[in-house]
Amino acid sequence: MPAQDKTRRLPPQAISQDITSWHGLQTVSTYDTTRADASVAKLQQTYQAMLAQKQAETEKFTLYRAAADAARLAEWEFHNAVLAMKEVIRGQYGSDSDQAQAVGLKKKSERKRPNRKKSVAIAI
Repeated sequence: MPAQDKTRRLPPQAISQDITSWHGLQTVSTYDTTRADASVAKLQQTYQAMLAQKQAETEKFTLYRAAADAARLAEWEFHNAVLAMKEVIRGQYGSDSDQAQAVGLKKKSERKRPNRKKSVAIAI
């Protein structure tokens, strides 16, 4: 049997089949084994641990999504505040001021004027 790659998640179908097998085993009253890792007690323990961990994962993922939403909204609020500040700088000091350049705006005098492209006459 090849080594198991425990860094990847098992497919949901495999987990579902395992749970179905576990529930099916509970109907077998004569099941008895000497293998500790296949005993009913071990199966019950690992099943309960899996359910607890999946619940914890779901709770943490929900908290993560809430935190990500809050961070996204905070980023937008900051971005809009910076845009408002730039408008105030432009209005208070002018578009060609050093203060406008200090906050990341381009001075009006340093903008290049658009060049007209001369049309090339096609001789036939």
